Amino acid sequence: MATTAFKGDTVNTAGNLPATGSDAPAFDLVGDGLAALTSGDVSGRVVLNVFPSIDTGVCAASVRKFNELAAGLENTTVINVSNDLPFAQARFCGAEGIENAKVGSAFRSSFGEDYGVTMTDGPMEGLLARSVVVYDEGGKVIHSQLVPEITQEPDYDAAVKALG
Repeated sequence: MATTAFKGDTVNTAGNLPATGSDAPAFDLVGDGLAALTSGDVSGRVVLNVFPSIDTGVCAASVRKFNELAAGLENTTVINVSNDLPFAQARFCGAEGIENAKVGSAFRSSFGEDYGVTMTDGPMEGLLARSVVVYDEGGKVIHSQLVPEITQEPDYDAAVKALG
């Protein structure tokens, strides 16, 4: 179990993020139009931007920023992951013009437990802790970050730097 914080109060997670050098766990998310979005559906490098809810300011900012970054990342798929329903994700992305990154809902999968990011206590218990996991073409984790304070944005520069 790892810890993060929400407004200064400690929040525990279901486990630990995959370590650098380990194999990224397979995932099974719900994408656009309720279609399956699995790790087998993406090729190349992958950036998973994980967050509690698309309907909060910091989460929305991270989706916008990773969409912007995705436009310049060769052979890389950016997936924004939360437990929000796909309808909420689609509404946000449509309104914001998010076209370079995908969204995936973990609302009916074990993603949060598999990646160790489900918050197990605190006011957002059951949602996903803000984190980033980057893996290479072979599925090896090359960067992971559990953001120390849920109300802060992730380290975008570190994620991009890991991609070389």
